[in-house]
Amino acid sequence: MKHRLLLMAAALALAGCAANAPPQPASALQLPSGWRAQAIGAPAATQAQVEQLWWQAFGDPVLSDLVGEALARNGDLRVARARVQEYRARLAQADANHAPNLAFDGSPTRTRTLASSGKPYVTNVFQAELQASYEIDVWGRLASLSDAAGESYRAEQASLDAAALSIAASVATAYLNLRGLDAQLALTQSTLQLREQSRELARKQFEVGYSSRLEWLQAQSEYHAAAEQVPQLQRQIFEQENALAILVGGNPGPIARGLPLAELAAPGVPAGLPSELLRRRPDIARAEHNLAAANASLAATRDQLLPSFKLTAVGGGQATTLTDFLHAPTALWRLTALAAGPLFDGGRVQAQTEAAGAQRDQLVYTYENVVRNAFAETENSLGAIYRLRQQAVENDARRATAADTLRIAHNRYRNGYASYLEELDAQRTLYSADVGLLQLKTRILVASVDLYRAMGGGWSAKTQ
Repeated sequence: MKHRLLLMAAALALAGCAANAPPQPASALQLPSGWRAQAIGAPAATQAQVEQLWWQAFGDPVLSDLVGEALARNGDLRVARARVQEYRARLAQADANHAPNLAFDGSPTRTRTLASSGKPYVTNVFQAELQASYEIDVWGRLASLSDAAGESYRAEQASLDAAALSIAASVATAYLNLRGLDAQLALTQSTLQLREQSRELARKQFEVGYSSRLEWLQAQSEYHAAAEQVPQLQRQIFEQENALAILVGGNPGPIARGLPLAELAAPGVPAGLPSELLRRRPDIARAEHNLAAANASLAATRDQLLPSFKLTAVGGGQATTLTDFLHAPTALWRLTALAAGPLFDGGRVQAQTEAAGAQRDQLVYTYENVVRNAFAETENSLGAIYRLRQQAVENDARRATAADTLRIAHNRYRNGYASYLEELDAQRTLYSADVGLLQLKTRILVASVDLYRAMGGGWSAKTQ
């Protein structure tokens, strides 16, 4: 009883000397009550939730197929899945520390030694042992290590979700930009045909003396200006196809087309309050799990100064002949209870604890930054959709005016009331408005993708 009391007193003394964990800093994060963008007139929510397969809301089966291929074949996602497997194995390794450890060894030995008489003799020893050991997790250090491994595993799952969301959004953005370039190329080729007709008309007018050489040269210049845009757009389409092919996990090559740009419609703005964003975005879940893992690691590091308790059992048999070893070996066994703990380490564990605490504090601030960035991205996407739609309304009005201007200028030119330069200027204005319309349509569609990305895209980090 006296020895047991001394052992308990020593354990308590060591516990009192355990490293002090730094307190977690107070969070300065404040959640807004609503979206600032909606206060300036941004569109209100029209859906109850963000769907996980949000890209299907664009109604283009080719886009859906491309995103599906990317989620299955993209190289970055394959790396992320491999990392999840790695951290699952690390979690299993940490959990295995709670189970007993069993080991077996057998050692037949033949030895030639000298007797006291000086004569050599040979001995044989056949021995086999079964060893078992178990650490009693009195202070919860092993549990903390398992908790840290579990949170790190869930953080990697959230990283996989974040990567999948990013890849899906990148594929959707690339495809929509590709359809925008296709529409611009079709517009430019149509405009080129009209410029060809105008050039021929100007040439005939010049040849019969109805117009000046200046008007004919100007018509030629406008034709070549439109023709110059064709190879430029074709190059951009070629490069966009190659980039999209790489995103979906293939080699550079052509990309199938679905709905034209004119038939693609931006889906409704998903519903959501700022607090719901914290549960949707996988990067926020990743930061949260990393913080929890750091807290658990800090607890495990702090507990290194506390004594550890282990039970060890060894049992086996031994004999000098193989026959005796197989039929009647001498039984050997040993039971050991071990209590071990550091007495002086020069402040090593305290320094490790302070370092772990500083890492934990970094993750606290990282979490706050991730959340604030999520709010900013969502606000920017909501505001972008609203402002781009406003810009599109003005562009529609500008295009209507430019179309009327061209019609009037064309009639004036045909009736001899104005020079061809007036019609060319109206053609330039209408072409600029048409290009702006296509670009705005593309940007509104891409802004919708950005909003889905900002609001988490319906993903939620797995917790199993």
